[in-house]
Amino acid sequence: MEPGIRLFLVTIVQSMSWALLWMLLNTFFGIKLGLLFLDEKITIWHGIYYIGMIASFVWVWRHVRKKWKNLPDFTGED
Repeated sequence: MEPGIRLFLVTIVQSMSWALLWMLLNTFFGIKLGLLFLDEKITIWHGIYYIGMIASFVWVWRHVRKKWKNLPDFTGED
């Protein structure tokens, strides 16, 4: 397999893996531990969860965008 195509496919798999890992962790901490729901009262842990969720999304988004900028040009133009 050509190195450019291999890099493209690896980037796709890694991007999906980062997104799925982010969703899995947020689902675990949010739903399983009950931090997503504000049923009775708001605690400091709810705030930490929501701030962490937003901060981790921004980090994952920037990481994936940086990986996609390193791809070779497949347009065929010189």
